[in-house]
Amino acid sequence: MKNILLPTDFSENSWNAIRYILELFKAEACTFFILNTYTPVIPNNRFMASSLQPGIIDAGSRESSLRGLEEILDRINKNYKNRNHSFKTLSSFNLLVDEVKNIIDTESIDLVVTGTKGASGFDEVFLGSNTVRIIKAVRNCPVLTIPHAFSFVLPQEIVFATDFKRYYSASELSPLMELAKSFKATIRIVYVQNEIKALSEIQQFNLSMLRKYFADIDHYVHTVSERNSVSKTLDIFADELDIHLLAMLNYQHSYMERMTREPVVKHLAFHTQVPLLVIPELGMNVPVNASKIKEFQAVK
Repeated sequence: MKNILLPTDFSENSWNAIRYILELFKAEACTFFILNTYTPVIPNNRFMASSLQPGIIDAGSRESSLRGLEEILDRINKNYKNRNHSFKTLSSFNLLVDEVKNIIDTESIDLVVTGTKGASGFDEVFLGSNTVRIIKAVRNCPVLTIPHAFSFVLPQEIVFATDFKRYYSASELSPLMELAKSFKATIRIVYVQNEIKALSEIQQFNLSMLRKYFADIDHYVHTVSERNSVSKTLDIFADELDIHLLAMLNYQHSYMERMTREPVVKHLAFHTQVPLLVIPELGMNVPVNASKIKEFQAVK
């Protein structure tokens, strides 16, 4: 039984994310927690403040939240009725990120799924501000983001972006490996290189460990030259190879961290065209020592 959290603001963007995950896990037993958070409307002048009582404003916000959640349930039952799936609605007077973190802990959530909406020009915000806040704040649960215009397709081609500078534990990679095995997908390990040079001994060791973890999964290794930014490079790669899912581990100095900090101008072409799985680090990363590298060289 999977426990999946679905934050929603009742937009078509968030509905597309719900629709995607219902299709993806239609054969699996899941409990979906549909969350809407609200805060009271703050009057913008003294006249409004004096004419509206705080209690009335709060009650109206909660009523609107509950009504929206009920409409989503009706929409699900009408279009995606499934005996494998059960649903719980959560309406909370709280900030979105704080409530997401609370529910992950209290409900043992396995996956958070959000919708993203790209913009254009200088108004573009990578992934959407709420999604970026969730990714940065959540450190104990994978986050799957679904682009607003993405139509469901079973993930057969998955990119795992890495620079091989970090040692990954098998437990950290388990969300990615589970998906690949469930859908018999191919994993393409992609290294975005900003300058052409051979892998260091540590990078070679970490690559060998990835190959070991993915031994039962079809996988390939690709080294590509960076084009303007990591995000733009991965966007082009995903488009050229018809990739269905992009996965990254989120840790200090990772591609994921770099991408959320890139200036808007540098990723104008990146609108997260495919779903993005962000995997948190588990705090179990062990530095690769010299003895491990020697063992690897001996086997090699």
